[in-house]
Amino acid sequence: MKLKIICLILFLFIGKIFSQLYQEKFRPQFHFTPPKMWMNDPNGLVFLNGKYHLFYQYFPDANIWGPMHWGHAESTDLIHWKHLPIALYPDKLGWIFSGSAVIDKENTAGFGKNAMVAIFTYHNDEIWKAGNKNTESQGIAYSLDEGKTWTKFEGNPVLNNSGEQDFRDPKVFWNDLIHEWTMVLAVHDHLQIYSSPNLKNWKLESSFKPENDIDVGTWECPDLIKLKVENSKEEKWVLIQNHDRKAPNGGSGTRYFVGDFDGKVFKNSQPSIWMDSGMDFYAGVTFGNVPNEKKLMISWMSNWFYAQKVPTEVWRSAMTLPRELSLKKVGNQYILKQKIAENFNKILTPLFSAKNVNLPFEKKVDLSQVEIRFDVKNPQNNFKIEFSNAKNEVFEIEIKGNQLTTNRSKSGLIDFDKTFAEKPQTLDLRNQKIINVQLILDQSSVEILLNNGEFSFTNLYFPTENYSIFKLNSNQKINIKNLKINKTNSIWKNK
Repeated sequence: MKLKIICLILFLFIGKIFSQLYQEKFRPQFHFTPPKMWMNDPNGLVFLNGKYHLFYQYFPDANIWGPMHWGHAESTDLIHWKHLPIALYPDKLGWIFSGSAVIDKENTAGFGKNAMVAIFTYHNDEIWKAGNKNTESQGIAYSLDEGKTWTKFEGNPVLNNSGEQDFRDPKVFWNDLIHEWTMVLAVHDHLQIYSSPNLKNWKLESSFKPENDIDVGTWECPDLIKLKVENSKEEKWVLIQNHDRKAPNGGSGTRYFVGDFDGKVFKNSQPSIWMDSGMDFYAGVTFGNVPNEKKLMISWMSNWFYAQKVPTEVWRSAMTLPRELSLKKVGNQYILKQKIAENFNKILTPLFSAKNVNLPFEKKVDLSQVEIRFDVKNPQNNFKIEFSNAKNEVFEIEIKGNQLTTNRSKSGLIDFDKTFAEKPQTLDLRNQKIINVQLILDQSSVEILLNNGEFSFTNLYFPTENYSIFKLNSNQKINIKNLKINKTNSIWKNK
């Protein structure tokens, strides 16, 4: 009996500490963040036995980037997350950089049927410091208990570096076209595609770099997925590619190519399109082994320009909400659409709604954790959205003509890095009229989705007090319908 009481007291004490931990200023309340210290890229996204596993780049000893580990969390609904112990630690071969995870259903690697196998990049910092380029190689590890404990393969690395400076971020999937595993690997300024029968022995099949490509900096965190085109029987392959320094608005960003894949060679059929033009969407990859072949993505919600300088101390960085991807043909282009994972709706509580809205419109409401959505029935692409507070701090979104613009120059704390707010950020609307808007605000971020996810724009901001005034205005007569403001409940407070 005494032991039960002691355990109960200990449980309540730990719960109180955890609850306090998630109340820091700017701490997201429904986006994934680590309990403390540094986080960047999502890794090893995989589904097994009713649980989604999120591994991530993690440095447990500081709130800035350092020797990389794989942190670990799991969820049954993609919204509520349970933190688990660190999965992978650095070893004599190097730090544990980004990669992926698969479920080896047929025991091709010999680790056991349905083993969870992680494929990751080793980064040897000693080789780097010595001035050599061959710093990175690929290793594997396996788990037979749903990712709780891991054993690294004694034959690591399974893919040695042949002299490239950037040789990393393997995304692996079972390829029915060749009945083997396929790996897409980022190699400096291009992509390499490998095949393997057993996850241990890899053969180079092809390379991909489009002709007359734009200068986008280092290639990182690739993904290759097959999607059906909406309202047709057509299927296309989508290559998602992340870049570290030269996205349209500065710093890191994510773009995609649509094309065809014969199992060994990928060929794009149209120029690349930026997946999210905001400065805070990077390293996006999809979950493997998801039921019904759904393509679900999570991205890191920050930017390498200032990620280590943002005004948080206990922890650094958050992930975007998970998004379901689909493909739509608009004119002669294939467009990748993004829809927030459906379970997000279960944590919404209605605050305000109006079938018709006359502009200018203003509503005083706590904007720290809300979802806002509305329709535009006579789209003119001429309206402005503002989030502000009593201190006259304001975050602005303007849709005018063929462009969306965000301005965070007066949004709150901005002086931690000159690139954070030195200029407005823009998004090309591809000559489309905006017919609906979804805005998801969480303490220090906004995810903007337009036209049912055909456009995406993600930004951080750091107001010194919560935004509390929502404004919607236009200098033209615009018919705003079905405005809804929903409070978004915390996923952490009841832990």
